Amino acid sequence: MTTRKTSAKRVAAKPGPHLPETHDEGFSEPAAAVEREFFSRDESWLKFDERVLEEAQDESNPLLERVKFLAITASNLDEFVEIRVAGILQRIEDGFDQVLGPDEGGLTPSERLLRLNKQMAGFVAAQYRCWNEQLLPALRREGVRVLKWGALSEEQRAHAEKFYEEEVDPLLTPVTIDPSHPFPRVLNKALCVALLLRHKRRGAVKPPTVLGVVTVPRSLPRLVCLPVAEGNAGFSFIFLHELIEAKVDKMFRGYELLGKAAFRVTRNSNLYMQEEESRSVLESVREELHNRRKGDAVRLEIESTAADEIVGRLRTNFELEDWQVFRTDGPVNLNRLMNLYSEAKIPALKYPPFQGRQYKLEAKSEDLFAELRKKDVLLHHPFDSYRTVEEFIGAGARDEHVMSMKQTLYRTSKDSPIFRALIEAAQSKDVTVVVELMARFDEDSNIRWARELEDAGVGVFHGIFGLKTHCKLSLLVRRDPDGHVRRYAHLGTGNYNPVTARFYTDISLLTAKPEMTMAVQAVFNYLTSEADGETDALRPLLVAPLTLADDLLALIAREAAHAKAGRKAGIVAKMNAILDRKTVEALYAASQAGVEIDLIVRGMCSLRPGVKGLSEKIRVRSIVGQYLEHSRIFQFENGGSPEVFCGSADWMARNLYERCEVVYPVTDPELARRLRKEILGSYLKDNVKARVLGADGVYSRVKSEGERFSAQEYLMALAAESR
Repeated sequence: MTTRKTSAKRVAAKPGPHLPETHDEGFSEPAAAVEREFFSRDESWLKFDERVLEEAQDESNPLLERVKFLAITASNLDEFVEIRVAGILQRIEDGFDQVLGPDEGGLTPSERLLRLNKQMAGFVAAQYRCWNEQLLPALRREGVRVLKWGALSEEQRAHAEKFYEEEVDPLLTPVTIDPSHPFPRVLNKALCVALLLRHKRRGAVKPPTVLGVVTVPRSLPRLVCLPVAEGNAGFSFIFLHELIEAKVDKMFRGYELLGKAAFRVTRNSNLYMQEEESRSVLESVREELHNRRKGDAVRLEIESTAADEIVGRLRTNFELEDWQVFRTDGPVNLNRLMNLYSEAKIPALKYPPFQGRQYKLEAKSEDLFAELRKKDVLLHHPFDSYRTVEEFIGAGARDEHVMSMKQTLYRTSKDSPIFRALIEAAQSKDVTVVVELMARFDEDSNIRWARELEDAGVGVFHGIFGLKTHCKLSLLVRRDPDGHVRRYAHLGTGNYNPVTARFYTDISLLTAKPEMTMAVQAVFNYLTSEADGETDALRPLLVAPLTLADDLLALIAREAAHAKAGRKAGIVAKMNAILDRKTVEALYAASQAGVEIDLIVRGMCSLRPGVKGLSEKIRVRSIVGQYLEHSRIFQFENGGSPEVFCGSADWMARNLYERCEVVYPVTDPELARRLRKEILGSYLKDNVKARVLGADGVYSRVKSEGERFSAQEYLMALAAESR
């Protein structure tokens, strides 16, 4: 996180860099030449979105799940624009275009922006082809209709008009832009309707045209459910903005309506803070969130039918260049289709419901604490229910023998049992919570959680300024029935969020081993006092930014040494992203030493695999399926004595150097075997949802003549069988 003090507004109030017009129908760049050692981070991000879009296009997926995948691509692209594209723009406008030098792909910021713009334009075109040519017709065949105003039956129109009069109209504020009515403050990603108007007053001189703007209320559903027309079954909807457009002439009486179009503006959403100017981290984040809502415009999305004059006036107002305007062949903001997924209640068009297996105590164990004194517990969510983690923290709150609790929170959910347990525990115990306020796009809710916790008597800390607290740790201190005071810990790869735990794959380790729990306490001491002291106190944990980067390089180098000595050597690593240059170079060196390396990387990957003399022993695959692959698992063959680690950190510079992360060893032989064989082994066998990354940067479906094998389906079946 930068500490450079800059407003969310651009330094200079001027249009962005001028780029040549691009109209590419495809959404992938031509295969990159192999002379470079690294793929571009940003292009790799867009390639992940392409893989998600493939799931929306895949007819073997349930139809409403395909709609959901398309909505996810829109949400992902929003974040890419408001963070990555906005960041490149800011660097260029701050004068760093040539100073910064080329990126991983050898491009300057301006060159990178040109390539990304071309790729984004092609990707957006592919999104709308998927919606118009594949999903809409398929939905109609299944009785799910998204209708235009002109296609509504009399009954549907009467229902829509009643909804408009009672629910919508009271929330609308029509504005005409003139000297006494300046352009309204359009919030980040707020959907609006622009209107080209001319006053109807009579006279020899025709009045000039003016622009009108109406903001679509965020508090209302984006899709309005309609009565199903007689003789039909299923569900019928109309987009809220189309309903407003149909009735908009009533809001501008006295004007002639010449044109109208829905539009949306995406703004720079990066947060910039400086420590010495901050009264507190919480106040700084709150102030910067206010700036984010008003940050500089980065992108304008507008319906393709919009009149050029409307587009031109909006461009002028938001200080945008042509390349920053994206005309949509369909509804602006496809992320709104997530409402269609939830409102069209047709189970046959969704994945079958799945419930993870509940962990059961051994016959001689009185409670989870007694179980953990005998052995560690490993959980693979969502195939193993997250309720066990909730029960661990809940037991800490209720158990009179538990004296203190410590907890990290990165993202949580409304009405989370974990959140309630921490507030309950504060009534009778010492409770310490480290809240990461700057979990991207969860800042508002995290500020609220932090204040509620403080009001309940919880000791709330915000970690170390400049370092995000991304580690997933919970520590309970308990006086057991035998009189001994022991520590019990949960270490995870995912957030303490019961909602996302149902569709993110993550690993949990519950342990009472003294060496592990004492190290967890040392991490909490570091977070609350920045007292790193002797890093030996953190062992056997690998902790960023203190030891993890060096430990990781040492583990990779050890495999290279084993290979050179003729001993067993190999690396299998599963993560969300790999971008750190030092780590990639270490993997290249290990490959050249003879180490077989399999990487399962869901998203961004700057490593170029399969290049002769560089990375020919490295294979990279990505799994995109029903569940979001979120677990991080790292296996090192170690000369025939394998070691396995799990943790919160991806192999990215921000995780290794700019966050507090924890990677932990799994030493129990049976649990380690499960990680290696059942979990990593199944992902390496996947020939249904896996794509393999080639040296040319292209991801291709796995070609296999063997039996069809989906890792996620296999793990669900395994959980159901054991349940």
